[in-house]
This record gives sequence, structure tokens and C-alpha cells, in this order.
Amino acid sequence: MHIIPEPQHMDLLEGVYKIRFDHKIVVDGSCRQTAYEHAKLLQEELRGCMGYGPAVTRGRSRKAAVTLTTDSAIGEEAYRLEVDTDGIRILGGTDRGLLYGVQTLRQIVRQTGACVPRMRIYDFPDIRNRGFYHDVTRGRIPTLSYLKGLADNLAFYKINQMQLYIEHSYLFEDLSEMWRDDTPLTAQDILELDAYCRTLHIDLIPNISCFGHLYKLLRTKSYEHLCEMPDAGQEPFGFADRMMHHTVDVTNEESLALIKGLIEEFMPLFTSEYFNIGADETFDLGKGRSRERADKVGVKRLYIDYVRELCEFLVAKGKKPMFWGDIVCDFPEVIAELPQETICLNWGYAADQSEESTRKLAEAGAVLYNCPGVSGWNQFVNRLDVAYENIRRMCTYARQYHTEGILTTDWGDYGHINHPDFGIPGRIYGAAFSWNRNIPDFEEMNGRISRVEFGDSSGRLVSIMAEISRNQVFDWWMAVRYIEQTESLLSEEEASRMIESLAEAEKAIRNLEDIADRIRRMMPGLPARTNQLLHACLVAVSGMELFQKIGVFIGVKEYHMDPPIEIDAGALAAQLEEWFLFYKEVWHSVSRESELYRIQEVVFRYADLLRE
Repeated sequence: MHIIPEPQHMDLLEGVYKIRFDHKIVVDGSCRQTAYEHAKLLQEELRGCMGYGPAVTRGRSRKAAVTLTTDSAIGEEAYRLEVDTDGIRILGGTDRGLLYGVQTLRQIVRQTGACVPRMRIYDFPDIRNRGFYHDVTRGRIPTLSYLKGLADNLAFYKINQMQLYIEHSYLFEDLSEMWRDDTPLTAQDILELDAYCRTLHIDLIPNISCFGHLYKLLRTKSYEHLCEMPDAGQEPFGFADRMMHHTVDVTNEESLALIKGLIEEFMPLFTSEYFNIGADETFDLGKGRSRERADKVGVKRLYIDYVRELCEFLVAKGKKPMFWGDIVCDFPEVIAELPQETICLNWGYAADQSEESTRKLAEAGAVLYNCPGVSGWNQFVNRLDVAYENIRRMCTYARQYHTEGILTTDWGDYGHINHPDFGIPGRIYGAAFSWNRNIPDFEEMNGRISRVEFGDSSGRLVSIMAEISRNQVFDWWMAVRYIEQTESLLSEEEASRMIESLAEAEKAIRNLEDIADRIRRMMPGLPARTNQLLHACLVAVSGMELFQKIGVFIGVKEYHMDPPIEIDAGALAAQLEEWFLFYKEVWHSVSRESELYRIQEVVFRYADLLRE
């Protein structure tokens, strides 16, 4: 029996309870009316697993198969699930705890069907706030239906917060110059998603960049004068440039008025008590228009004064501010200057992530979330081994230093080329490790996810997915870097690393072909939803194979390396263009058009280079 997250206490007993088609799901009078939605969720799960879903009623029934009740005495998110020979009872501390008990029963019946083993479960989370952070700006803007499905998936694993990272991908009024070439989310999209999340007890927290990472806003004719670096808007687009620059000039009074206006427009769409202002990676601060002021008071003072102003503004509006802690970690003593309601988001994404930033910020008195990552950025397929180790460590540090929450992040650097559902295992690592301090090893955890999430009785699927990212010697990051450096030589260090890697290109391609074959052999018998994801996986693997060959072509052309494989450049160009047709199809299945054209520009430039 596999339940994710693992319950705090679980006893399996002798015997089973058989759910019959003429039985009922009974919502007790102690439950709020919203418990009916949870009952329907369970009914649909039973129908999918058994072919029939018992009717839902309220009050009492002599044919009760599952009874839902609440009792605040056991704690807000706690639940008890008892299976006896006479029925199944779920007791939640609140409606939220009741939902979590229902989610656990859903996982159980996926594995047992109508014959549910007798058991006793008492469960509650170790960490109160368990969130997921999804980039909907740097390449992909998901469809509303995808975002609702994401919320469903998060709730299934007992995640209770979600944030969408937004720079320019919301349709702000009077800012058509910023989003005119995009497919932005609208106010109605947000309102509908917020309402949907509330039914799943997920707090949808507003988040917009308010300091750095304002690429499209600060390149507009109307607001380029507010960019820290003069003439930044004249530079051609670059994935690296977008990540590194475009910080607002905090010495210009117009900047603060503009950002506060964006906050005031965006904030009413959400029922959350929180608001995330971003404020990370302000690399340019003090180097351009604010240099004179920085020379007098220091860059640190410029930074914290601006952050404090926005935090105080939000507190005055009744909100709890959040901000990224990477900058302030270098001078954590200034955290004392921020309103006491402020939450510092401590990110770190390395497999060998140390506890230093958690310790420094905690000792400075910060109200803290630890924020690991699913390691999908710049990758066709997520690096699951890195994600596992990073999330495991950050959750361990969170307990050690008594942080307020975990926020697992999924960024879209360099165009968000990976399918967002390749991050599902990482999402689940974050959910499981923040709920229960008992963390299974990598292979065991992957086996559980394979069975519960993907319906793979062999338990091998996620481990196979984990192999994919270990076989890319010329990855998307290298491909973009080469194109953006005027399609000429990389730095000496980058070139040396690339040539060394490309010697393994033939082996990597063989491995990818073998992985693709194993995936195809697994498809019979898997649920349709899993096979849809595996189709996206096969398209990604095919793209990785093509880019290994492109890397060899570049190595021979620019660096005169001995080719480890033969390359037919013209044929490779055609294969690349044909592959991209399928890539676009997969993209549109979950995402709006968004910035697909930027990925297309890179892909087609390589096709042209091959033909040249």
C-alpha cells in the first residue's frame, strides 16, 4: 500500500471492506456544505476505479459505505481514516482535514479497487504551509484548464498554497504596450482560478515582479526611462539578457507609483492574505541611474528602503508581504527593518544545497519559507535526481530551523522548453517531504510515485524518466548560449567543457534511444493520462537526440574537434523542422501560444546554420 504523503500513523489490520454499487457516501451533519464537493470528488474516483460511484447523501443512511464527519478537536489539517468490516469513516479536524482524508482514500482505492483493507490512519502535516510556485512568464502561459488540473494535482498530494510567477503575462489595463505580443492571463482567468482553488483549500497567492526581472515593462517606450540601465531597451532580445538585467530605478518617484499601481490592480483578484513582491536578483541596482545615490548611501540601503516601502504599503492594505531572500541574505541584519508580517522566501536549487542561507536568515529573525526547485529550467526533461536531493535537504533544513513553510518552485528560464508536467515528480517530492519527516530514498520514492500518480504497477516509470536528463551533452542552455553570442565562439571555458562533453555524444544518443524504447514498451496497460505525458516525453527525447547531433556539428565547425558521429547537416536540418511540428502540438496541449515563437527562432536558426 503506497500513500503519498506517507501518513504519520498507519496500522493495517486483517480483513477487507467491500464497497458495493448500492452503497452510499454520507456527508454527516457536522460537515460544512462544501464537504459535498469532497464527496463528489471521491464518487468520481470510485467510478473511475470500479466502474460505479456510490450515490452521495447527507445526514444518515443504513447503506453508508463511506461516512464523512468533522471534529475540530483533532486539529485543522488532521484527519482520521478508519476502514472496518462495516464501512469506512473519515473524520477531519475541519473541512480541509476532511478533504485530505478523502484524498488518502482516493489513493487507496486506486490500488485496491472495491476491496479496501481494514486499517487505521491518523495523519497531520509536519509543516503548516506547503506551496507550489509555477512560472507562467518566461516562455509558457498555461491554459486555464491546465491551471485547474494543476490545482487538482496539488490538492491530491495535500499542497495548500499555489503561486503563479508573473512579470508581463497578466493583462494589466493601460499596459497593452507590455503584453501586446503575448497571450496574457485575464482578470476573469484569475478570479475563476482563485475560486476553483478555494474549493480545494488551496490559497492562490498573488505574485508579480516589483523590482528586478521587469524585462518587457522596462523595454516599452512609455517606461524605459524607469530602467536602471539606460538604453537597455535598445538591445536585441536574449534569454540570458532577460534573466540578468531590467531592474527598476528606485530613485525615480515614478517607479514606486507605477509598481504600487500594478499591485493595487492585481491584488483585488485574490482572496489570499498574502502578496509576493519578488525582489530577487537585482543585479543592476546601483550601477546605472541610481549610481549617484548608491555612492552616497550604499546599494544595500537602496535595496532595503525600496523593499520596506512596498512591504509597508501591503501591510497597510491588510496583506502579508512575501519577498525572495537571495539579496538580503548578504546583509540579514536589515530584516529587522521590515514589517513583522513580512515573509522571507529562501531559495536554493543545488543538489548539494547547504543550510547556510536558512541558518543566517533564521538567526536574523526572518519569518521564513524554504524554497527548493524541481530542476526543470534549461532542460528538455527535469533533472529528477537533483530535484530529489535539493528538496530533501531544504525540507530537512526547514524543520531544523522551524521555518513557516515550504514553497517548491518550477521556473521557466530560457523559454520553459520542458513540458510542465515533467515536474510532477518534483512537485510530489515537495508535498511528501514537507508533510512527513520520514523521507524514502530516491528509488523507493520514485516507485511510489510511479504507482500512485502514473498507474504503473511495475514502479519503474519515474526512474526511467530520471535517466533522461543524464544523457544530454549539448543541452538547451548550451544551444541558446551559442546562438546568443552572435553565433560565434563560446568562452574558452564553455568551449572546453562542451568539447569534452561532446565526446560522449554517441553514447548519449544510444542511451536516449534505449530509454525511448523502454517507454514505448511500458505504454500498454497504462492510463491514458499517463500515456499522454509519455508521448510528450518521447517528443522531448527525440529533440534531445537532435540537439546532441547539432552539438557535434558545432564542435566540428567551430572548434575542429574530431566528430564522434557522422553528421548529414542538410538531413539534420529537415529532421529538426519536422520534430518542431510535433513539439508545437505538445506545447499547445497545455499552454497558450505565449512565447513559443522565441523557441522557434532558436530552432529554425539552427536549421539555417546547418544548411549554410
